[in-house]
Amino acid sequence: MFPHTQFLKFAAAGAILALSAANHLHLAHADEMIQNMIQNLGPVGPNEPILATVGSKNVVAFYVPGSGTCGVQAVVWNGNDTDAVSAARIRFNLNSGHTAHIDTAENNSISLRCGDHAETLAVVGTEERLASK
Repeated sequence: MFPHTQFLKFAAAGAILALSAANHLHLAHADEMIQNMIQNLGPVGPNEPILATVGSKNVVAFYVPGSGTCGVQAVVWNGNDTDAVSAARIRFNLNSGHTAHIDTAENNSISLRCGDHAETLAVVGTEERLASK
């Protein structure tokens, strides 16, 4: 039988190991999701991700509402860049109902629109872009 202090050390070590494993699985799932780049063009609510591929670039974007605006943060990187060396973060505020465009050097674009009262963020104008390809 373990003395009380050894039992607590054993329990703490087990908890740390379990948390580490859970964190590793969570990170592995996130990496797999990004590599597969499941499209989620929205609309999404606050802190929910927009996931898109724009030409050879991957985009992850989310927003935080504040005073009727969408505080947008987006990360753009080359699709074949597994080390994310090419990653760039973009931050901007959009008023309710306004749209911002992120363009690539390849003449591809993604348009993000802040919904009414900053309740949503969505990719817009995809029909026109798909029709022109």
